[in-house]
Amino acid sequence: MKIIVFGATGNTGRRVLAQGIKMGHEMTAFVRNSEKLYDQLGEHSAKHVKVIVDDIMDPVSVGEALAHQDAAIIAAGHAGQGEEFVRIVDNIISQCEFQPSFSGRVWIMGGAGLLDIPYTDLIGNNLPGFPPEYRNHNRNFERLQKTHLDWSIMCPGTMIDSREHADPVHLHVTTETLPIPIPETIKEYSETDIAGHLFSRLQELNVAYDDVAICMLDHLELEGAFKRKRVGLAYQSNITVR
Repeated sequence: MKIIVFGATGNTGRRVLAQGIKMGHEMTAFVRNSEKLYDQLGEHSAKHVKVIVDDIMDPVSVGEALAHQDAAIIAAGHAGQGEEFVRIVDNIISQCEFQPSFSGRVWIMGGAGLLDIPYTDLIGNNLPGFPPEYRNHNRNFERLQKTHLDWSIMCPGTMIDSREHADPVHLHVTTETLPIPIPETIKEYSETDIAGHLFSRLQELNVAYDDVAICMLDHLELEGAFKRKRVGLAYQSNITVR
């Protein structure tokens, strides 16, 4: 497939690029700094990537870059950038809508706080104690709900460099809800107590960057299982929920 990665030198984007090359896809990197990209990829991999160096906030440049692409993975920016982050995502999504030769398949990055908490009508990002900047992911989610595009939002917890597990692990993937077992009694908790419960279990949501990248690359087909879904990831464990 022809896949364009926005933010291809970031922690997530560069893993997406590297894994996509391994899978044999035609990868395009949209970046601000080509030297940084070449340093990260190495000479061999760099030969297999089309590089576009331009302003991610320029609608014309982004629109032209999307032409004839089968999928776009938006890994640019982060919630801490505030309004700039929201504008980056909105600009790319808008150009995905306007570019007639773009397929319409899009992945964007969110976070585990965007997922539904089972047995409640809550999401983590709206709970007391969660960093207010995380709500920028809520705004991007709202933007996607207004588009006709075939989108998915990847919602991992803390991403780590490698699987820090001695034994092989199974990746548990969910749609819309948190990927860890939640006790039904949580519906009786106050919002503050729910937040405390989730904070105490954050490590269960740690997931490797490469597993996040591979999951997105494995689900690029149009009309797939993750169409218009929030996607959660966690390593399956034997933790008993009380």
